[in-house]
Amino acid sequence: SKWIFKKGPVSLNVVGKLDVNASDVCRSSHKAKEFSSCPYSELRVGSALLTEDGQIFSGCNVENACFYLSLCAERTAINKAVSEGHRKLKAIAVSSDLEDRVIPPCGACRQVIREFGDIPVFMTKVDGSYTMMTLEELLPLSWGAEYLRKQEMDSPKRN
Repeated sequence: SKWIFKKGPVSLNVVGKLDVNASDVCRSSHKAKEFSSCPYSELRVGSALLTEDGQIFSGCNVENACFYLSLCAERTAINKAVSEGHRKLKAIAVSSDLEDRVIPPCGACRQVIREFGDIPVFMTKVDGSYTMMTLEELLPLSWGAEYLRKQEMDSPKRN
């Protein structure tokens, strides 16, 4: 298997809080899934993200009969953090009740996470083990704001 699973602390070097580690964020993601509203898929998903100043924001999936309107756990956590004024993210974790494998962020969540940088993404299993990939590994050659800014800068001026 290409996945390497770990348990235990991995320091995330948070400004002012040296004791925050990947296990803390992963545990928070597991706790968040307890609040999932998933009557259609019956797949509880939780997420937790760590901000640069050491705060952890969690989120769960919230399904809707109109599937397009459902909200993933990762985007819930990000929206909570951003709505509280946090834009610098340090790491994110995602968990589910799947026993035999981790659950990665969906494509839409990967794109939303990308707005905040190439942060570590911890994907956890029920037993607390996790694997980590960078967002760049999960979403190579991704589209971002720099392409829009570059387009504006490179456009010839018209009189």
